[in-house]
Formats: sequence, structure tokens, C-alpha cells
Amino acid sequence: MNEFPWLTSIVLFPVSASLAIPFLPDRGNHHVRWFSLGVCLIDMVLIMYAFGHLYDPQNPYLQLQEQYDWAPAFHLKWSLGVDGLSMCLVLLTGFVTTLATLAAWPVTRHPKLFHVLMLAMYSGQLGIFLSQDMLLFFLMWELELIPVYLLLTLWGGKKRLYAATKFILYTAVASLFILVAALVMAFYGGPITWDLQALAMKQYPLGLEVLLYLGLWIAFGVKIAAFPLHTWLPEAHGEAHSSTCMLLAGILLKMGGYGMMRISMQLLPQAHAYLAPWLVIVGVINIVYAALTSLAQRNLKRKIAYSSISHMGFVLIGIGSLTDAGLDGAILQMVSHGLIGAALFFLAGSTYDRTRTIMLEEMGGLATPMPKMFALFTAGSLASLALPGMSGFVSELMVFLGLVTSETYSVGFRTITTVCGAIGVILTPIYLLAMLRQVFYGMPSRSRIAVQQLMDAGPREVFILGCLLVPTIGIGFYPRLITQIYHYDAGSQPTSLLESTQGTVTVADARGQVMKSPPPWDGGLLA
Repeated sequence: MNEFPWLTSIVLFPVSASLAIPFLPDRGNHHVRWFSLGVCLIDMVLIMYAFGHLYDPQNPYLQLQEQYDWAPAFHLKWSLGVDGLSMCLVLLTGFVTTLATLAAWPVTRHPKLFHVLMLAMYSGQLGIFLSQDMLLFFLMWELELIPVYLLLTLWGGKKRLYAATKFILYTAVASLFILVAALVMAFYGGPITWDLQALAMKQYPLGLEVLLYLGLWIAFGVKIAAFPLHTWLPEAHGEAHSSTCMLLAGILLKMGGYGMMRISMQLLPQAHAYLAPWLVIVGVINIVYAALTSLAQRNLKRKIAYSSISHMGFVLIGIGSLTDAGLDGAILQMVSHGLIGAALFFLAGSTYDRTRTIMLEEMGGLATPMPKMFALFTAGSLASLALPGMSGFVSELMVFLGLVTSETYSVGFRTITTVCGAIGVILTPIYLLAMLRQVFYGMPSRSRIAVQQLMDAGPREVFILGCLLVPTIGIGFYPRLITQIYHYDAGSQPTSLLESTQGTVTVADARGQVMKSPPPWDGGLLA
């Protein structure tokens, strides 16, 4: 335990500080935007201090643990902790949220409420990645839904009510499966507990594990936009404000992948081993289906949204590969897409602010009046299509290596899934480069005078995009900037969150204790 509650301070500071926003002077958005940005920067400093001075990247066990009795009658504890997996996403959350707050600089309609919701969302997302109590995890999961719904409803586009309603129906109903699974695991055998470490030590019949895993798959699959639970995402991205889109693409999608790794994989290892091939199959479907759908989109934001769905397919493949390389690639892909997705949606929002249209056929010829925006959009698109030297290339390569080297699956299964996944990789540059051509090349669809009067990217926009693209390139050239946080040196146990051995699949829990499960499936899928 720590003398000072660092993690509690990191989680509660943004939402606590937001309570002061209603008392700020009513002078447009000048005071509130500086206040909100200051809160994000202070919390980011706390995160960086915890990472730089308190967190040990070479320690594979749970660190900075804090536990306080919250509601003893319900066995609920305020229990927080951090390891390599959660630290990566906490850093990503702080970084992207700070930039999204800066991206919301022009918001002038109800700015106080807007920034209160942004900060509340910030706390909820941090709480999800740091919770070590399953009921607390569920409460944070639900807390995060309310700000997103209101941000969509009040600051969205013409179809904002439809998009917000679809989002809340999908996510709220799916979240109930987390509560049901938590109740079953907490009350099954032994003392009642919500603690993740204690739940990881419980043994369940395989049939019950599979049912629990499938229920959690629905909840986490909706969040990660896995086929066929993905349809809320294009609607939400198509209508949300650009800063909200940055949070949806940069952080919210990662909650699903994190839940699969932290809850499904580590608490239900036998079911994970048994159902892992289906994760790979769904991941491949995500990649190919979303890439083909993105190719047909005429709406810029929806095109990028389907691109996000496609890229999340690599996370599913990495989790289902049952190899260290695949899981490492899945984590790196979440970080990489968090940066790239946030950059692309900010670029789409900035383009809309100038052209007042989001339809591709109404654009064209924007490269001449907006050369900086053109260069930044090109860099973001090249990063998204996994150009060598960018973070996306490294993460996708690790996922494919994890899949093709997996000894769990047969050669035929690995070959088919890898080839199908590669088709999606080929389609990605086609629709992204076509998007660039439609937006920036050719003759402008509107009058040449109107196009020539468009303003290029300003200093604030260049700064935000630079902050997102520079680490994308840095990770591409030196992936250990991120992988060293969660993949430990040889000799420490475990070497990663998942270790694959011949004949067994071992899944390490947050404390590094290893649980063994039988090999998944037979009938031709196994080597």
C-alpha cells in the first residue's frame, strides 16, 4: 500500500475539479476552457509522476495498490492498482483527453456543461483501467456512458438523437452482462468477493465459464465494435463533435479490448482457451468487412469510423492468437490506434469546420488553399494504412507474427485467417488514398472563390496533430517505447500477460500467478 493515494487522486481529481466549473465567470468559454485544460494537464503530471517515479516497468506484478472499504454491506471496496497493461492505457487516456480538451477550444454553446462532461468522462475512463474490484469496474463502466450520451445529444449533428439513443441502448444493455457475470463469479463458491485477484483464483465448471465468457464478450464486443455488434459506432462518430470523436476512437474502443484481457482472459482462462479461435475469426471478419464498407462510404467521418472498426480486428486476432507476440501486438495496436484514430477524427472535424460539409463528393481541390492540412491529413492516413516507420505497421506485424507462429492452431487455420486478414491490409490503402484524392485533389466541387478563401491549419491545430503524430512515428521506429511497459525482460515471471506452452495455455493474473487450462478445441484446428 502507498502512503499517499496516488491512483485515487488521479481518478477523482478531474471529476472533483469539474464541480468548480459552474462557479466560473460567465464570459463565453474563455475561463472554462483554460480551467479544463489546466485540470487535464495537472492530472497528466500526476500520471507521469506515478509512471516515472513510482511505477517499475520491470516489476510484472500489480503496483501502487490502494484499497479502502466503500460499502461493506455489499462487499464493495475502492480497490485500485496498475500493471503494464493498465499503465499503457492510463498514459494514453491522459494524453488523448488533454489534446481533446484543447481540440474543444472553439465550443461556445453551453461550454461549462461541455467541459464538466469531458472531465467526468476522463475520470470514468481512468477508473476503468485502474479498478481491481469487478463491481467498481462495472460502476466506472456505467459512469462513463452518461457523459458520452449527453455529449452526443447536445453537441452532435443533425441525427444526434438517433446516434445517441443507439449508443446508449447498445452499451447500456450490453453492460448488464458485466453485472450478471460479476454477480455469478462473486457468489460462486467460497466467500463473496468482487476482488479481481480473488476471483482469478476461483475454479468454475467449463460450461459455466463459457456462458460467463460469452456474456462478457457481448459487453466488451459492443465496446470494441466487434462484428456484428458494431453498428452504433459509425452513427456516433458521424454525428459527434470532433473532440468527442477523439475520445471515442482514442480511448472508448480500447475499453473493450482491455476488458477482454483483464476480465475475460484472466478470470476465465479455460473458456478463453476454448473460444479463442472464434476471436480470431471475428477479428478477420472485422478487418475485411469494415474495410470493404469503408470503401463505399461517402461520409468522411463514417469512412474513418469503419476504418477504426477494421483496425480493432487486429486487437481481436492478437487476443485470440494465444501467443506472447500476438497479445503484445494487440496492446500496441490499441495504443497506436488511439493516437492515429484521434488524429484522423480531429482532422475530419477541422476540415468540416472550414468546408461546412462532411460529404466527400462536395469536397475536392483543398490541397492548394490548405497545404498544412493536406500534409497532416496525408501523414495521418499513411499512419493508418500501416506504412513502415509508423506505429501501425509494427503492431499489425506483431499480431500477424503471433498468429502464424501459434502452435495452438493447425497450419490450415493459420494460413486461411492470415490470408484473409492480409486482404484487409491491402484494402486499407485503397480506401484511405481514395479519401485523400476526393478531399484534396481534383477540381473543387464548390466555387473556386469559396475554396481559395479557406483558412489553413492554425498553430493550435498543428500542435495537436504534431503531439499525436510524433509519438506515432517514434513508436514505429522504436516500439520499445511502449512494449517495455508491459513486456518484461527475460527472467522475470511472467514475461507477458499471456504465455504459450506446448500442450497448455497459461494465463497470468495481475499478480503474476499462473493458471493452466487445457488446449482449446480439436477436430482439425489444433496442430
